[in-house]
Amino acid sequence: MKNLKKTSLLKITGALFILYLGIHYWPNISGFLGAVFSALTPLILGAMIAYSLNILMSFYERHYFINSKNEAVQKTRRPICLLLAMISLLAVLTLVILLIVPQIVSCIRLLLAEIPAAIDQLILQLESQNFFSEELLDQIAALDWQTGIERFIKTLSSGIGNVMDVAFSVVSTITSGVTTAFLAIVFSIYLLTGKDRLCAQSQRLMKRYLQEGIRSKINYVLSVMDECFHHYIVGQCTEAVILGTLCTVGMLILRLPYAPMIGATVAFTALLPVVGAYLGGAVGVFLICMESPIQAIVFLVFLVILQQVEGNLIYPRVVGSSIGLPGIWVLAAVTVGGGVGGIFGMLLGVPIAAAIYRLIREDIRNYELEQTAKDTP
Repeated sequence: MKNLKKTSLLKITGALFILYLGIHYWPNISGFLGAVFSALTPLILGAMIAYSLNILMSFYERHYFINSKNEAVQKTRRPICLLLAMISLLAVLTLVILLIVPQIVSCIRLLLAEIPAAIDQLILQLESQNFFSEELLDQIAALDWQTGIERFIKTLSSGIGNVMDVAFSVVSTITSGVTTAFLAIVFSIYLLTGKDRLCAQSQRLMKRYLQEGIRSKINYVLSVMDECFHHYIVGQCTEAVILGTLCTVGMLILRLPYAPMIGATVAFTALLPVVGAYLGGAVGVFLICMESPIQAIVFLVFLVILQQVEGNLIYPRVVGSSIGLPGIWVLAAVTVGGGVGGIFGMLLGVPIAAAIYRLIREDIRNYELEQTAKDTP
């Protein structure tokens, strides 16, 4: 009994000492963790890309001469299906860009064309209200423009060094981003081509260094996480396509402008749960308002109705039932995830919350079944 108390006291003391070290040296620890995370960023992004591509690749593998025993077919199944998955993803991104970019360019041209007339109208309004008084005009005329221009040129020349620093920083940031993206894509390809071997190696490692009970729990948690993420990605993409298609068709029926572009924007932003479609709708309202404020109001009413239909009929059946997470927890996961990690937090919050919810629910259910079995004579 005394040995047990001593062991517990030592554990508590060690935990408190480690907690003290963590608090006292937290700046150094956080800096070290930040450096490690920065170094691992290409690998993390590569793993995320690989997981997303694996859904498409697995789909193609299930339909690529599945019953064929030909050795050439079996050897080419993985690389060809991976290539088809990458082509499919690039085709979708290209289609979205082709639908959105030309319309945005035309909107910018329309806005620039309207600016001079708006400025002239503003000047006329100001003149009619006697905004430009004679005293103000006299003060403007009395300004020493030559001295002001010389000061501006001097300030501009002295700031060239800062401009060069900013330019160098921008170039280095772009180069770093391109390098990170390239390494992430290469790493994702390596992961997908050798995923069977990597899974077998990880199972061998766990079998060697972990007990069977711990190993089975880890495999179960990973399987639940994989199922929740898979269903969430497929369901969210399906829901985005349905919402974007309905938005485009409805805008064409109502004869609203920029229907393909706004539909694609709503579909793309709908990948963000709960709030994504509203962001796309805000862009649509702004663009249509430049054409006609009345049509912008019509689109806003149409989008609100569409969102009600989507939130009550489409989303619960396409996404909600697939991940098994109640609506209140979806909203909580989006809110907390967005506050912690921004857009990536919003994307990852729902499937992580769904996995935690399922694990806790099944653990409580098993506990209740065990208690019922004990109480039953």
